Amino acid sequence: MVFESVIGLEVHAQLKTESKIFCGCSTRFGAPPNTHTCPVCLGMPGVLPVLNKKVVEYTIKMALATNCRIASESRFARKNYFYPDLPKGYQISQYELPIAQSGYIDIEPEGKEKKRIGITRIHMEEDAGKLTHDPIRPVSFVDYNRTGVPLMEIVSEPDIRFPEEAGAYLRHLRAILQYLDICDGNMEEGSFRCDANISIRPRGAEVFGTRAEIKNLNSFKHVEKALEYEIIRQKELIADGDQVIQETRLWDPDKNITTSMRGKEEAHDYRYFPDPDLLPLVISDHWIEDIRKNLPELPNEKKERFVTDYRLPAIDAEVLISSRELADYFEACVQNINNPKQVCNWVMGPLLGLLNTENKTIEDSPVDTEQLAGLLKLIDEGVISGKMGKTVFDEMAKTGKSAKTIIEEKGLVQVSDVAVIEAIVAEILSEAPQQVEQYKNGKTKVVGFFVGQVMKKTKGKANPQVVNDVLKKALES
Repeated sequence: MVFESVIGLEVHAQLKTESKIFCGCSTRFGAPPNTHTCPVCLGMPGVLPVLNKKVVEYTIKMALATNCRIASESRFARKNYFYPDLPKGYQISQYELPIAQSGYIDIEPEGKEKKRIGITRIHMEEDAGKLTHDPIRPVSFVDYNRTGVPLMEIVSEPDIRFPEEAGAYLRHLRAILQYLDICDGNMEEGSFRCDANISIRPRGAEVFGTRAEIKNLNSFKHVEKALEYEIIRQKELIADGDQVIQETRLWDPDKNITTSMRGKEEAHDYRYFPDPDLLPLVISDHWIEDIRKNLPELPNEKKERFVTDYRLPAIDAEVLISSRELADYFEACVQNINNPKQVCNWVMGPLLGLLNTENKTIEDSPVDTEQLAGLLKLIDEGVISGKMGKTVFDEMAKTGKSAKTIIEEKGLVQVSDVAVIEAIVAEILSEAPQQVEQYKNGKTKVVGFFVGQVMKKTKGKANPQVVNDVLKKALES
């Protein structure tokens, strides 16, 4: 029997507000434990939550960017469950009346056709605290700094069929959040987290199989690997005559397996009911349209423009728009040197290669846009060759000096004087009559030998184009 996987993703994005969703405590990451707390986020008796308007604005932005229908009226609910890191014993979230529903985004996994993934709903909620378990003693510590930090939950339709589609969806979703500047997308710090629901069914069947939810996914690679493992696990269970159990599982990145955590709760287990301390949230059409007018250019729009205006291949444009900062870096370079494809090649090649090696982001690039554009101008003008340019680029990254300064200090100026190169070529041809004869007899590949000799005599500084032109003229005369 041929099975297909059915995957739905629940993404929690921490919003970039200065204060929490229902109180004035700071959301800054990394503060000493339990220093960003107050009676409201700790759920003390008699306190009342006050909704942060910026949280609503950011959620409307995301809803518009993902083609959702925004509700004119939505409500907050209490989601009741007890964990040590949830001081009130319930979480303020949205349930029956979320702020946005019925949206979609278009993804284009590498090597595959474009696909539309539906978005079931987007809603706002507060985060819980953080538990730290002592590795030696049977003791746990709780930090309530994160309690009340604003989250936006984005729930996809079960439209994803392959792990690589899940990865593409998450990357695109994070890019939208970053372009809107409403979430930093930092998975290591937990500001962009994902839970994956996965089931399998016979291909062509309408009824879904029993699903498992996978938690503890903090990287795109982990999401894809966890889904790959879970698909195999569920297929093997069915092949052995067993049943898939509906449960919550954890991903173990060290062993590359999922392990059972607990039975999967259903909505009724949480006993949702409208929060009596918060009024219904009413959003006017005027507010929505005002936010819509001020939306920035989004990733897919930017990609289309890069392909159309800069005539870049779609696969190159996809890399460049993967982060707003990288796209801005590329365009800043193009403004200084109007050669988009050359800039694209250097950004995607030497620059990203350097950043990946040093585990840096584009914001931390040791080579700024003016420096890179300056280097590319010198290559265009024939001052240095492209091969020399790589050496200069590496030196720029190490020293912070400009390309012009490095070229002058190291004497790397390219030899383009035709008369000088003609003299060198004449000398080399006179010293290699056998190779000249081979060329005249049709063995044209011997040109490579002559080019190498010219480069050797000029210590790699001869302009390759001039060298080839002079050699061709001399050999055919």
